[in-house]
Amino acid sequence: MPAAKFPDAMKLDSCRVCRGKNLETFLVLGPQPLSNNFLKKEQLGGPEPFYPLDVCFCPACHMVQLTHVVPPEVMFSEYAYITSSSRTMPIHLAELAGDVTRRFGLDGKSLAVDIGSNDGSMVLGFQKLGVRGLGIEPASNVAAIARQRGVETVNDFWCERTARQVRKEKGPAGAILGTNVFAHCHDLDDFLRGVKHLLGPGGAFVIEVPYLVDLLQHTEFDTIYHEHLSYFAVGPLQALFRRFDMSLVDVKRDPIHGGSIRVFARPEPNLPPSEEVQRLLRLEKENRLDSIETYRRFARDVASIRDRLVPLLRDLKKQGKVISGYGAPAKGNTLLNYCKIGTDLLDFATDTTPFKQNHYTPGMHIPVHPDTRFKENPPDYSLLLAWNFAEEILKKEKAYMERGGKFIVPVPHPKIIP
Repeated sequence: MPAAKFPDAMKLDSCRVCRGKNLETFLVLGPQPLSNNFLKKEQLGGPEPFYPLDVCFCPACHMVQLTHVVPPEVMFSEYAYITSSSRTMPIHLAELAGDVTRRFGLDGKSLAVDIGSNDGSMVLGFQKLGVRGLGIEPASNVAAIARQRGVETVNDFWCERTARQVRKEKGPAGAILGTNVFAHCHDLDDFLRGVKHLLGPGGAFVIEVPYLVDLLQHTEFDTIYHEHLSYFAVGPLQALFRRFDMSLVDVKRDPIHGGSIRVFARPEPNLPPSEEVQRLLRLEKENRLDSIETYRRFARDVASIRDRLVPLLRDLKKQGKVISGYGAPAKGNTLLNYCKIGTDLLDFATDTTPFKQNHYTPGMHIPVHPDTRFKENPPDYSLLLAWNFAEEILKKEKAYMERGGKFIVPVPHPKIIP
């Protein structure tokens, strides 16, 4: 690969939750390209940044996190994922807005702030309920889309500085939310200082993050990529909030994105946790999330997926089958690069996101076509890279399967449907 000067990744020197120093690396997936760094055709012969993608465990607080941090401006100044590109996510976010509005009695005077607001789908949910909404979005391309949809959006990274500016202009917030964004942040201290500054009396901080129990149980290794710095369980989150005199008061499991938790925190110390919080803490103990051996076993399971999936694809290609990738999600690029699945095994991929169409996947350079290509020239087999939306996709593509088309689902172990 041609030499080029790219920003360096910073090696983690201590746990971002408890500041412990004795981090133990258990999974090595890299070096890998940035999972949303799709390439134009003219860029294929040029340099491409690769960064270590390794995962470590903190024996002190049991936090799981990446060993290296890529500068956020490299990953988030422009962004390829659009929330409303799937039917599932806008419905999910509208439900979340309703849940928060009811739980905390938000009304027309209340301000709800969505951190990492993308195209404004969450804020629109609050607006429909009569609640004032504001988005915070660092990616200029998707912030522009949100504004076109009538969503007031601050084009900036979330931090204490941003929080102070918002409070000065808008007043205190009744709720601050972050769906699949808290795990993207390296400096959790600065993030939470901003949350505490902006929240008004009785306010709530609500996040959704992929749940570590689900990731381990279903071997969802492809959800690991450079944007996702942290892999949370309830225990480490509870410890983190305590450092900021906050209380984790409730939690709710949700199947979205392969298994997530919705976490409710209040900016007051020593509030009692719900029974569901206590139940998940017991579950985490039963699943031995406090033992490095759990994570070493996970690493062996990841290698097993690669060792089964690649020969399956090779055998199908030897039979002359056409194989596509269904979706071109960030998680798919972790899988493709770890397994070294290139154009010798996948003929093309299709995706509904305009920013990805007519581009090439990072690292393995699979051409990405509009989703219409799937119907116009259906492949014999399709590797379901967007497996987190499997239920939605299998319903949508029922006719494809009735005509003999088959899906390959890669995790938790490779299988062919139907």
